[in-house]
Amino acid sequence: MVLKKIVHLFFIISGGTIGYLYIPYVIRLLDFTDLSWVESPYLGAVLGAIILFVFSYLVTDYIVDFLRWIEEGLVKIPIGDLLFGSLGLIIGLVTAFLINLPIQEIEIEFVSKVIPLFVTILLGYFGFQVGFRRRDELINLLSINRKEKKRGSSDGDATDTVQPRAKILDTSVIIDGRIADICQTSFLEGTIIIPQFVLGELQHIADSSDVLKRNRGRRGLDVLNRIQKELPIKVEIYEGDFEEIQEVDSKLIKLAKVIDGIVVTNDFNLNKVCDLQGVHVLNINDLANAVKPVVLPGEELMVQVIKDGKEQNQGIAYLDDGTMIVVEEGRNYIGKTIEVLITSVLQTSAGRMIFAKPKLLEKAL
Repeated sequence: MVLKKIVHLFFIISGGTIGYLYIPYVIRLLDFTDLSWVESPYLGAVLGAIILFVFSYLVTDYIVDFLRWIEEGLVKIPIGDLLFGSLGLIIGLVTAFLINLPIQEIEIEFVSKVIPLFVTILLGYFGFQVGFRRRDELINLLSINRKEKKRGSSDGDATDTVQPRAKILDTSVIIDGRIADICQTSFLEGTIIIPQFVLGELQHIADSSDVLKRNRGRRGLDVLNRIQKELPIKVEIYEGDFEEIQEVDSKLIKLAKVIDGIVVTNDFNLNKVCDLQGVHVLNINDLANAVKPVVLPGEELMVQVIKDGKEQNQGIAYLDDGTMIVVEEGRNYIGKTIEVLITSVLQTSAGRMIFAKPKLLEKAL
């Protein structure tokens, strides 16, 4: 293993350096005056290298395991988190260096030696934490400044175009599946954002012991796969998380505020909460209701009567979008496709209901 060789090499170099510096001094303390050649620093370097090289075989496996653990932890951290955490660490260390300059001039040894070390560790830690935990706000601030610069440099330019805001998908709209068809029609502009915490919730649903939940979760994952691989739209996975927030819906609202995005959902409650918090939201159900064909009393339609209705002699038919049509005196036409005349349209909280009667009956009258 390359890592083991590196560890062994580190011990050899360290042993050689320590032996070169200190073994001659130890030999002089032991008063080997009759063997002056053993006081050579080069001999001490060789002895030190050999001693630590042998010692390295006892501890190398533990050191390699520890380094592997650190490596796996760093690899799992999103690149954005690592970048802003490192940037915060650098700022903290630079600040600590500037603060320590006058402290090191103090003649009291404890103050000039210990306090700078404490300040460096403390500010380095705080800098990393601030950069890591406030990364989303920093990203948003940078993007706002960039947009303002572009806007300022292009004042008076009629050809300047505003970039569409990112669309953030929630779990319900992914499971629903219609979002893929909407993306295919290019009605949604801008980047589609799929948060990592939404993917985690989908994975949890797909692994559920309940068959219905498991099927819904797997359908959601299939929908995401289709959006990402088959549709001509830009898709990004947001790998950040808001650890202080537990609910996924609350995380979506927070993310929308941070990146100035739009939440796409068909969850009625999430829709209301977004409205209350001033977050722009697109509801797929509202879109579906808006694009339903307009049917007016007096129009004629060809429908297939599927079943009987609640009232006597009623038949039930459906439009292609699922709108129910109650056909008066339509029970005798169950299983047949007939031409009906619209008599009235009723809008309810559950949707739209259309009342009609067979045109043949109208002609008979």
